[in-house]
Amino acid sequence: MAKKLFVKTYGCQMNAYDSARMADLLAPQGYGAAVAAEEADMVILNTCHIREKAAEKVYSELGRLRALKQTRRAKGGDLVIAVAGCVAQAEGEEVRRRAPWVDLVIGPQAFHRLPELLAETGPCVDTDFPVAAKYALLPEEAGSRGPSAFLTVQEGCDKFCSFCVVPYTRGAEYSRPVADVTLEAERLVAAGSREITLLGQNVNAYHGAGPGDRDGQPWGLARLIRHLAGLEGLTRLRYTTSHPLDMDAELIAAHAEVPILAPYLHLPVQSGSDAVLAAMGRRHRAEDYLRLVERLRAARPDLALSGDFIVGFPAESEADFAATLALVREVGYASAYSFKYSARPGTPAADLEGQLPDELKAERLAELQGLLEAQQMAFNRSCEGRRFEVLLERPGRQPGQLVGRSPYMQAVHLQAPAELMGQAVGVVVERGLANSLAARLAGPHEDLGADAA
Repeated sequence: MAKKLFVKTYGCQMNAYDSARMADLLAPQGYGAAVAAEEADMVILNTCHIREKAAEKVYSELGRLRALKQTRRAKGGDLVIAVAGCVAQAEGEEVRRRAPWVDLVIGPQAFHRLPELLAETGPCVDTDFPVAAKYALLPEEAGSRGPSAFLTVQEGCDKFCSFCVVPYTRGAEYSRPVADVTLEAERLVAAGSREITLLGQNVNAYHGAGPGDRDGQPWGLARLIRHLAGLEGLTRLRYTTSHPLDMDAELIAAHAEVPILAPYLHLPVQSGSDAVLAAMGRRHRAEDYLRLVERLRAARPDLALSGDFIVGFPAESEADFAATLALVREVGYASAYSFKYSARPGTPAADLEGQLPDELKAERLAELQGLLEAQQMAFNRSCEGRRFEVLLERPGRQPGQLVGRSPYMQAVHLQAPAELMGQAVGVVVERGLANSLAARLAGPHEDLGADAA
């Protein structure tokens, strides 16, 4: 009888990619997809360790799965429970201590061993860092990833920001060879994907070996983008997440010169205060970031920016926070992610003096988010009347409604025939809403013109 697998994904897009690849690994073992843990024979929690609450959510879910496993065993069956991802890497033994009913604990660089670990008896913890081996052993994709797909090209980070656990959970920077990335991209397009997002913890630090020159000069992200842009059937490229220090002139030029590279860039700054940036170990000043934004917008005037912000970092003063608000006002973001500082064990910032009370962090976060939400609303409204090409990805909540993404990553809702699913269509934006756009199909004589990014 066929077995069922349920994977619950926490955190970043790279975790979403890893979850899909774990399903690919287990498909030859007879595991089909389950829509819920209650109908699964195996549950994988693919975890995130960026913030404290994210880890606690995992332990809460494990408590629920314990009850499910007990019920299953009482009926003569069983449930295999695995914890993967960054919580597994950072807290492998702690997971086994707090949740001894967990069968497998697998770090993000070891999940390629899932089939052999399943064959072993007894609980297992595997948190090695064989990143190159992982990609060498992953199978082909078991099925279509849909109209829009993720493709990991780089993992790990060498920046060691003082608040961040990524170097400790994902390891040193590793870039996949160009030939491997190209082959996976070709398979995705052949299976129906029209948009690909290149992923990496520090994706613009990509330095993969090129075809035939593995001992020569590695390719940067810009060269990889230009190469992939030539794939027949690929209509849009994106990449995330970037670091300001690795945004070189060649990559900036790609935004001006590669038509299918979306006019949208997620470029985290974290703070507008030079003192806080220095304490964070970011190695750039606020002015460096602002000048970089100027260069990017000079290359691509319609570029929309997204960012990441942390408020309440240790010893952040009112003046430091005011500098962050000033930077946000000067840049003008189409969207952004913002969080209260959360101390992660093992990171240098966790031991800094001047840890701020949660109430103050909450007040500052609310003020920052109010400004960012106003900017997002203004950007969405500025799109009213514009004509975009939208890749329709899924059904909407209303009958006859389809949903896709604009070139600027906004969700776009419109009434459209179901047979247009998976296609890129011209739309006219009718209303800009707080978190999405309402649109209609463009008529046959409504030229998309310069807005068809």
